[in-house]
Amino acid sequence: LIASAVDERAGGKLLIAAIPSGRTGITLHNDWSNIGQRQTDSGSATFERVRVEHTELLLDPGPLSTPFAALRPLIAQLHFANLFLGIAEGAFDEARQYSLKESRPWFRSTAARSAEDPYVLHHYGEFWVGLESVRLLIARAARQLDSAWAKEQALSAEERGDLALAIGTAKVAATRHGLDICNRLFEVTGARATHASLRFDRHWRNLRTQTLHDPVDYRIHELGEWALCGKRPAPSFYS
Repeated sequence: LIASAVDERAGGKLLIAAIPSGRTGITLHNDWSNIGQRQTDSGSATFERVRVEHTELLLDPGPLSTPFAALRPLIAQLHFANLFLGIAEGAFDEARQYSLKESRPWFRSTAARSAEDPYVLHHYGEFWVGLESVRLLIARAARQLDSAWAKEQALSAEERGDLALAIGTAKVAATRHGLDICNRLFEVTGARATHASLRFDRHWRNLRTQTLHDPVDYRIHELGEWALCGKRPAPSFYS
């Protein structure tokens, strides 16, 4: 469990510690009842006189204290982008199998099979472009992260900012294209694909829940500041 607190004796210094979640004084209420994935660590917790060992404090060099130390939030954001992509790829694969094996062409279609319908093919073509663009953006961001990590304390603020832009761009694309695919998959599978036993809606519910933890509008705002004004994102626990 990662916990944070303000040390009032040290002038309001932020302290972060990694402590066992089963330690005395920690109560996890398990009150997260959402529409999608359950394990998103968004339930409430209570801390009452919890013991924290000095060795559990993340002190050196301290959170966000150097460009290299500020890589952790970016690593987390790239994890999210990959998670979003994985959900979208899963939705695409299930929809594709259904379209090939189960879907029926609309009665006004001239196609013998749903997989030959021009509108269905148009949707899948757009899905593919979206997935490929996200894959390429994530791969580029991963290469930049590897390069930044290798520089360690020699990493500059500008290089860290460029990485934040690359990861932020990938995450926005993964959010937008992922939600689009998870929503529009029903347009290529038809009404029968809404049967509860298929659970195709879980892809949208899972991705919608995950993407709300970090508002995409604020991410786009950062990208807009760079695109228009040349201002890199300031290091924070989210960017």
